[in-house]
Amino acid sequence: MDLKVFLTDVDGVMTDGGIFLSEAGEELKKFYIPDGMGLVLLQKMGIKTGIITSENLKMIEKRAARLKMNFLKMGAKDKLALAREICVEAHCGLHEVAYIGDDVNDFYLLSAVGFAACPSDAQPIIKSIPGIRVMENQGGRGAVREFINQLAGEENLVRAWAEV
Repeated sequence: MDLKVFLTDVDGVMTDGGIFLSEAGEELKKFYIPDGMGLVLLQKMGIKTGIITSENLKMIEKRAARLKMNFLKMGAKDKLALAREICVEAHCGLHEVAYIGDDVNDFYLLSAVGFAACPSDAQPIIKSIPGIRVMENQGGRGAVREFINQLAGEENLVRAWAEV
């Protein structure tokens, strides 16, 4: 496999795109734990991981830190430019990058990477990108892990876990 970096969006991909809003105005998001395990296992296989999101929230920073992700780019206006920066840091090309996204702000990055995927509930324009893998699972409900399983192979993920 020529995969060097696995990148993901947050809203609608790592989460279901909804928010919980407390009386105090605090915004909360629910992350799907098996997605996180998949990201950790990729790292054990030597694949760098990261998040590129237009959001700029402390909770995303905390999630990335908990998963020991290699890259975190928040407040993204041009996700493709940020992915190119990551490629320089990771000494790889976009053809060695996987990205999973779900909405129009992911379009150009998904069109440029070597491995592109989207959740089953992604926007129609995203599903229409040539060569994109449309997951069976929805965002926040296992789409990230499904993509990881397809790329790495579940047997290889089991082996990566056994080597802990």
